[in-house]
Amino acid sequence: VQLQASGGGLVQAGGSLSLSCAPSGSIFSVNNMGWYRQAPGKPRELVATITSGGSAGYEDSVKGRFTISRDNAKNTVYLQMNSLKPEDTAVYYCNADINLGYRVRNYWGQGTQVTVSS
Repeated sequence: VQLQASGGGLVQAGGSLSLSCAPSGSIFSVNNMGWYRQAPGKPRELVATITSGGSAGYEDSVKGRFTISRDNAKNTVYLQMNSLKPEDTAVYYCNADINLGYRVRNYWGQGTQVTVSS
């Protein structure tokens, strides 16, 4: 089982980007999902999370600009990023608690670069 992230890229400040992430392989279900980011020289930080029931939480600096959502039928999590700022530049990682049927295991995606130019 792997988490496959897509999206990201280069955008000017004020622009928008969207990310998506889904597991590949045989799974039973997906519990909590989230997005983290890591800028150069900084620790990885939580951006947003969403439960299987759709309850979302956000890091303060992205509130009102980013929206996390999920499609449970596709086991996919999305991150819509609007009004992007240069300080949003980072590698973004998806994370998920995946129910394999016999255990729940936490997985990380491979990371996708988001670059916001000023």
